[in-house]
Amino acid sequence: MKTFDGKVAAITGAGAGMGRALAIALAREGCHLALADKNPQGLAQTLELARAAALLPLRMTTQVLDVAERQALFDWAAATAAEHGGVNLVFNNAGVALSSTIEGMSQEDLDWIVGINFWGVVHGTQAFLPYLRQAGNGHIINTSSVFGLFAQPGMSAYNASKFAVRGFTESLRQELDLMDIGVSATCVHPGGIKTDIARSSRISDNVKGLLIDNEEQARADFEKLFITDADQAARVILRGVRKNRRRVLIGRDAHALDLLVRLLPGAYQALVVFVTRQMSPSGKRKPRPDASDAGGLN
Repeated sequence: MKTFDGKVAAITGAGAGMGRALAIALAREGCHLALADKNPQGLAQTLELARAAALLPLRMTTQVLDVAERQALFDWAAATAAEHGGVNLVFNNAGVALSSTIEGMSQEDLDWIVGINFWGVVHGTQAFLPYLRQAGNGHIINTSSVFGLFAQPGMSAYNASKFAVRGFTESLRQELDLMDIGVSATCVHPGGIKTDIARSSRISDNVKGLLIDNEEQARADFEKLFITDADQAARVILRGVRKNRRRVLIGRDAHALDLLVRLLPGAYQALVVFVTRQMSPSGKRKPRPDASDAGGLN
């Protein structure tokens, strides 16, 4: 897909962040939009911004929905195809974050994050794929994360959901290649993107004292890692779609961590433990050991 002019794109998580940036970027290129988000206020703001960005009148529709609800997503896909006359692009972009130890994680929190981050991608893919096949010219873009390549303590559920998106999408792409139906797929691995995910994430009390001092400081520290703005991320994603990339890394942090995992697939974990110990509340109060104390790095 070399151009988005005249195409129809469905975007989940369109109420803010990368979803909003994708909607605006696609509107500038003449793409009709079907936008979905759980937040009606954010969705309305995105619609207004996308309409302002469009150079020509475009058909834009919105739907308030929870991507974890399978039937709601299938209903939205059918409505989108009917209202727009077809669908060409699906961005399964909605996502949330959770910080918790495995031992202390509640089933409710686990179901919440997996329902949105993984099942939302599965539902969106299965719901829209028949319409993309019918169009004969389609692309599915699933948002994983740099944490779908690289694991860290306190983020097991987030890691699991994003690793799952990666495996699902890579398998999907291979199936689409074998079927040769004019539909392709790309897995997106953003690093730290300037979005609202830190403010909307859940942080369990069980990580306090082990990984963080307090919740507000943890959110502020997390946001310091956001080095790429959402508009830039959208441009990288759309370039990846044009080039039919299997994998898209966003941000120099994503590229660096991807390289680290490739070079040290097992040892990077010990390195993360060492660094985390130094940065943890207890580690900050102790004299810093020499780097030579980081045992097990090989």
